[in-house]
Amino acid sequence: MNRILLNCDMGESFGAWRMGDDAHAMPLVDQANLACGFHAADPLTMQRTVALAVEHGVRIGAHPAYPDLVGFGRRQMQCSAEEVTALVLYQIGALEAFCRAAGTQLAYVKPHGALYNDLVRDDALLAAVLEACALYRKGLPLMVLALRDNRRELQLADEADVPLMFEAFADRAYQADGQLAPRRLSGALHHDPQRILDQALAIARGEPFPDIDGKPLQLQADSLCVHGDNPQALAVLRRLRAQLDAA
Repeated sequence: MNRILLNCDMGESFGAWRMGDDAHAMPLVDQANLACGFHAADPLTMQRTVALAVEHGVRIGAHPAYPDLVGFGRRQMQCSAEEVTALVLYQIGALEAFCRAAGTQLAYVKPHGALYNDLVRDDALLAAVLEACALYRKGLPLMVLALRDNRRELQLADEADVPLMFEAFADRAYQADGQLAPRRLSGALHHDPQRILDQALAIARGEPFPDIDGKPLQLQADSLCVHGDNPQALAVLRRLRAQLDAA
């Protein structure tokens, strides 16, 4: 089994509303993708979650989204490429302020929700996010979806001089090309802890696993995501962490 990092979306609470169990999940992951205020989080949540990541030695990633608090960043928005570059820069800068105050810095950027998915289909939007990373800090990596074929992403990233990290998901169903199955489809989200664990370990080993139609899919990923809002997240993370460490 190749060394694969484990990541989780965190810091997604907002005011009195709570999302996920960051305090117990943080010690189990290598990377924390922290909301930056556009789809979730508020300044105090951001500050506290950065401090939690620093306490446990977890790498911090910015998790920028479309400006969509009501829809949790999962709705497509008609933003121009220029707007996307600006809104990603804005969110990176906001989170980096808390990182600097805590004596650390951002390690990477992973877009959230609809923005993340739109990058798979829209060259202009992907180029816009790459531009934001390049403008913010030379060498700041962008985390994108691992597909059957990522030559397009590699070419655009090379043109922007931005390193890429490829991500796969333990608790999401996939389509044949490696894109995530839309959440509106039955079976798009895995809830059975054993199925989540089996898919995660197959990805970590570079082995095939079933797509949403039951056909074999094989992906090469640098990092593996378990969603913090999945009710099974903590149980799966504990078992997965133990097996990855043992391997």
